[in-house]
Amino acid sequence: MQELKVTLIQSHLHWENPVANRAHFSELFDSIKENTDLIVLPEMFTTGFTMNAEAVAESQEGTTVLWMKAQAKKHKAAITGSLIIKDDGHFYNRLFFVRPDGVFDTYDKKHTFTLAGEHKTFKAGNTLRQIEYKGWKIRPLICYDLRFPVWARNTDAYDALIYVANWPDRRVAAWDALLKARAIENMAYCIGVNRTGLDGNGHQYTGHSAAYDVLGAHVSTKALEKEFVNTITLSKSHIIKNRQHLQFLNDADHFTLE
Repeated sequence: MQELKVTLIQSHLHWENPVANRAHFSELFDSIKENTDLIVLPEMFTTGFTMNAEAVAESQEGTTVLWMKAQAKKHKAAITGSLIIKDDGHFYNRLFFVRPDGVFDTYDKKHTFTLAGEHKTFKAGNTLRQIEYKGWKIRPLICYDLRFPVWARNTDAYDALIYVANWPDRRVAAWDALLKARAIENMAYCIGVNRTGLDGNGHQYTGHSAAYDVLGAHVSTKALEKEFVNTITLSKSHIIKNRQHLQFLNDADHFTLE
């Protein structure tokens, strides 16, 4: 596919209430007015960014993953977002990328947010994922990963970065700047979906969900604190044309991750 339609859903989250959040996102899915290939939700979209993992964790075969499969099939679009998973005795902030046929990929957040004590509750992942979907190569990452450019470095010619997040208002200027930087330095689309509203710890979120093209141009609706559903179109020809003309990735430093 030369084009990929991606729907960004920026929303408030009901604190530690998966039932209410699933119901709300089901309504937002139904409000999508055009065909889309991929729907992107925030980080921990069923609970908000809570460290109360024992109370709200699910299994990989649990209700939310089954719901994602059903919604992906209904809307004929892949769905991605992260939730709290308990697996082999450990808690993970795990992103799911669920296709319409029910097949899914996962990514466990590498950089747990030490400022909030996430590292004390959640086991960090250590494996990058590159997802192949409709001829597009997608690198999914989670929130705090955005601050670490080596983890996102485009050494595999991926087409798009996706960050799902609960990024608070007090540091939203960094969110805005780093999303744009990741697009420019990797010559890839960069999409960030954040939440809005107040969480159970009293932290305020103002969204700023956005998508940038390979030159750092803003390609999504500029919505700040409001809930919004925005479908954008990514173009493969835009990527190829600019990479062939500028060839910046050819001059990148070589390194290995350890």
